[in-house]
Amino acid sequence: MRNLQVGPNDAGQRLDRFLAKALPALPAGLCSKFIRTKYIKLNGQRTEGSARLSEGDVITFYINDRFFLTADSDDAYRAADKPVNILYEDENILLAVKEPGLSVHEDESGDPDTLINRIKSYLEKNGSWEPAAENAFAPALCNRIDRNTGGIVIAAKNAEALREMNELIRTRSIDKFYLACVNGRLPRSGQLKGYLKKIESKNRVVVRDEPFPGARTAITEYKVLAEKDGLSLVECRLVTGRTHQIRAQMAHAGHPLLGDGKYGKADERRRYQALFSYRLVFSFKEEIGRLDYLRGRSFTVTDVDFVSRYFPDFHIL
Repeated sequence: MRNLQVGPNDAGQRLDRFLAKALPALPAGLCSKFIRTKYIKLNGQRTEGSARLSEGDVITFYINDRFFLTADSDDAYRAADKPVNILYEDENILLAVKEPGLSVHEDESGDPDTLINRIKSYLEKNGSWEPAAENAFAPALCNRIDRNTGGIVIAAKNAEALREMNELIRTRSIDKFYLACVNGRLPRSGQLKGYLKKIESKNRVVVRDEPFPGARTAITEYKVLAEKDGLSLVECRLVTGRTHQIRAQMAHAGHPLLGDGKYGKADERRRYQALFSYRLVFSFKEEIGRLDYLRGRSFTVTDVDFVSRYFPDFHIL
């Protein structure tokens, strides 16, 4: 017999989904059978896989020890000891400023130096996260930015914050603003609307003006902030959030981003495309729970390299 106590980051989950993470060696079908036949109990009582867990609940197991075997601890984050550029942090979330060229998660290269691993390493070292005290939770990113794009990425430090932040993103209750340096001159403001489809085999998207099979609507609002030497500094607000949306739509409109070799052409002045997620606005109106204190708040990165380089007279406020 073994007991497992539900911690604060495990509360609110369904029992079966929690067990899938906490006991990865236990097959889902067998887990359901053990629950049904009372080999797994909740607070000493027969339960259902759909039961919602509360902090302090005790799960009792009358099953073979082999189901508690797990793979070696995922400690790759300990190799990512470079500092995190933190824009904002509290007990629930962390806003990190990702540099261009850094992946948010591990990819096919296997390089452990990723944004999430740097964040995990930072939080473990300062005592905000204790892996040994958790059953299934680890700090997680709530949004993603392409490797070669820089900007603000949201990390959740507990399970409740992760759920609430993911819901805010799902309901488009966080406005995301990007700065882009594009070629040519545009009307002072406008909206780019088209239909975008990702070609997985080429890791790029196709944009057309009319609907076509497999395509999704893509909408970007923009305004021109400055112009200099044939370049325009543009603020973009994502109405939808599609893969490569700003890059592909600007190129489709005839204004590819500076340095964007995928949708425009490579430029010796830029190693990465001139695109940066520089501002987040928490625009939700209703109370949401633990993260309600973020309502109406905005966070801005005021130092963006291509802005100061190509538009030295413009200052981000």
